[in-house]
Amino acid sequence: MAIASDESTRICSHCDRAIPSSNIDLHYAHCSRKLERCKICGDMIPRKFSEEHFLNTHAPVSCSLCSETMEREILPIHKGENCPQRIVTCEFCEFPLPAIDLAEHQEVCGNRTELCLLCNRYIRLRERYNHESWCNGISDNTVGSSRDVRAAEREQGPPQGRQPQDFSRKRLLFTIAITGIAVLLGSLFFQRKTDTNQVH
Repeated sequence: MAIASDESTRICSHCDRAIPSSNIDLHYAHCSRKLERCKICGDMIPRKFSEEHFLNTHAPVSCSLCSETMEREILPIHKGENCPQRIVTCEFCEFPLPAIDLAEHQEVCGNRTELCLLCNRYIRLRERYNHESWCNGISDNTVGSSRDVRAAEREQGPPQGRQPQDFSRKRLLFTIAITGIAVLLGSLFFQRKTDTNQVH
């Protein structure tokens, strides 16, 4: 027995879905008893899960970083892309800091200078990539500051085997190591001072 493929449909007044006309009464009885429409997103939700749906999807939650309140489903996007307190890294020194402070930090950090080991000139970090693309290793001591000239006289040509990027990375790691040691020593000194004050 062949089933007619062009069977007419009717729209369920409860869920707004197109249902075959022959099943509409049975569907409506089940649909209106078991499902309800979410007042926020409009999805049809099983009645027994409506509260769970609201709590997991729409209930207002606070961002643990910035305390802004939003719907739970937006929270991951907020924390990953929009939160002003999310941690990002400086493109110049790779230091992690809150996104809200990044522009101000990079304004200062990008103006720091670093010696180009190919041409012995001090280059701003924000100009480093452009400089590296056109630097041909020729030291031009007639242009630039006296600081550049002194550096060129000290170096007498670039050292072999060290690229500018390697030098920068090693300097950064050295700075981080020294900072870590200073923080550790400071906390030990502060703790010892606190312990001594408590004894007296």
